[in-house]
Amino acid sequence: MWSIFNRTKNTPQIFKTDLHSHLLPNLDDGVASFEKAEEIILVFQEIGFSKAITTPHIMSDAYRNTPEGISNKLDELKSYLISRSIDFEIQAAAEYYFDEAIVAKVNSDEPFLFFGDKYVLFETNTITEPYFLNDFIFKLKIKGYNPVMAHPERYEYLHNNLERIEDLIDRGVYMQVNSLSLAGHYSRPIRKTAEELVQNKLLHFLGSDCHTPQNARTLKEAMRSSSFQKVLNLSLLNYTL
Repeated sequence: MWSIFNRTKNTPQIFKTDLHSHLLPNLDDGVASFEKAEEIILVFQEIGFSKAITTPHIMSDAYRNTPEGISNKLDELKSYLISRSIDFEIQAAAEYYFDEAIVAKVNSDEPFLFFGDKYVLFETNTITEPYFLNDFIFKLKIKGYNPVMAHPERYEYLHNNLERIEDLIDRGVYMQVNSLSLAGHYSRPIRKTAEELVQNKLLHFLGSDCHTPQNARTLKEAMRSSSFQKVLNLSLLNYTL
């Protein structure tokens, strides 16, 4: 069985926690069954992960998930893994889509689902920067949360725009790059931006963003890439999760 750990002693080891995946069945565009979640988790174990923080979408016009619904489905997945004698730690937060609902949420007293040190994962549309993004970040910070931008390399408005990425980081935003972006899984511009983030040390988390077993198998191969190896030399916050 191939493992990321089967390397020379001078090669850095991988972090043990995968961040950003869609492993809770029938909550979003991720897996449709516990069996599919199991397939992904077994690949994660081959890679060397012992824990995953899965993050179902919360979107007002598509996936109206609630903390209660996510928690219940997480409990079901944990029970399923126990029944299959699979020793793997799994937690859940959410991937919030930047829309009117999230703006209203940050203006209310309603809590956000978070992971680790009150990290809140959010994504935006891929074309244009949302209005009120800076305001949202400020208010989230005021409430004691740490905003984490999911896959910034996938947003066209950030391509060739490291200055804006640096500005977001200065405002307190953490950057989470997708592992598959470094292997060119999405497109050349996305890979280029991901590599620039690595080169300039402008990322804090690496995540799989796995939706399917095929994503997990592709991830396993992507982790052999030179770009991925460079990431392991950075002080990623995955090591703290």
